[in-house]
Amino acid sequence: MNPRASLTARILSGKPYAEAIRADVAQGVERLKATYGVTPGLAVVLVGDDPASALYVRSKGEQTLAAGMHSETHRLAGDTTQEALEALIERLNADPAIHGILVQLPLPQPLNSARVIAELDPDKDVDGLTTLNAGRLALGEDGLVPCTPLGCMVLIRDAIPELKGKRALVLGRSNLMGKPMAQLLLAADCTVTLGHSRSVDLPSLCREADILVAAVGRAEMVRGDWIKPGAVVIDVGINRIPSKDPIKAAEGKTRVVGDVAFDEAAEVAAALTPVPGGVGLLTVACLLKNTLTAAERIATRNHAGTGSSS
Repeated sequence: MNPRASLTARILSGKPYAEAIRADVAQGVERLKATYGVTPGLAVVLVGDDPASALYVRSKGEQTLAAGMHSETHRLAGDTTQEALEALIERLNADPAIHGILVQLPLPQPLNSARVIAELDPDKDVDGLTTLNAGRLALGEDGLVPCTPLGCMVLIRDAIPELKGKRALVLGRSNLMGKPMAQLLLAADCTVTLGHSRSVDLPSLCREADILVAAVGRAEMVRGDWIKPGAVVIDVGINRIPSKDPIKAAEGKTRVVGDVAFDEAAEVAAALTPVPGGVGLLTVACLLKNTLTAAERIATRNHAGTGSSS
C-alpha cells in the first residue's frame, strides 16, 4: 500500500457508458435505414464449442438484434479445416447484407488465425485486426479500431477530458489490445510507453504514469504501490483465481479478478475500472459501433458509385 495514499478512486463502471453507446448506435441504425435503406449486418464466426466463447458470441448476437441490426452466427465444428473456414470468410466478404465480420479468437489448433485474419475484407474487419486497419491506425487515417481499446478510450476521456501531454503506460503489447491502445493514446497527444514482459522495473514505469492501462493477463500483478497517486487506472485483465472462501476453493470454485489489485489501487488512483463490470461491458458496445461505422462507409461509397454512373 502506498503510504502517501489519501484518495478514494472514482469507480468507472462500464454499464452507463455501454448503454449510451448502444443508444447512439440504435439511432444511427435508424438513420442509415432511412437514408439508404440499409440495415447493418454483423456476422460472427465461432469455431469449436468453448463454453465461454459460446456465451460471449450469444451476447453479441442478442445486442446486435437489440440495436436493430441484422445478426448472423456461424458455428463451425472444432475440426473444421482451414480451407473451409477461409471459404466461409470469402462468402461473407462478398455478402452485401454483411457489413461486419468477427472471428471469435482464439481458434482451435491447428487453425492459423493470421491466415484467417488476412482473408477478411478490411472494410468489414470490425475487430480492426487486418494489416490495413492496423496501418491506418498507425498513420492516423480512418479505419476500424479494435473494440476493447476503443472502449478504454471512452473511459479515459471521461476521466481526463484534456489528455494532451499526459504520461500513459500500456502494459501488454498484443495486436488486439496493447499496440492499438498505445496508438490511440499517442493520437490523443499523450506521451506513451508500452510495457511488456521484457521491460525492466515495471513498478517504476507505472509510478510515472498519469494513465495506466493494464492488459497483461496476470491476476492482480499491478499492486497499489506501483500506482502514481491520482492516476487513472484501466484494468483490461480477466483472470480466474480460487475463491476466497476455503470451502468453495476446495470445491474448485473461482472468482474473476483483473490485472490490478483492486482494493489497493482504489486507495491510490483517482479513477479505476472494476473487474468484472468495467471495460468488458464496453467491448460489445464498441463492436456494434464499429459495425455501424462499417455499414455507413460501405453504403456511402456504394451510393456515390451509383450516383457517378447515372
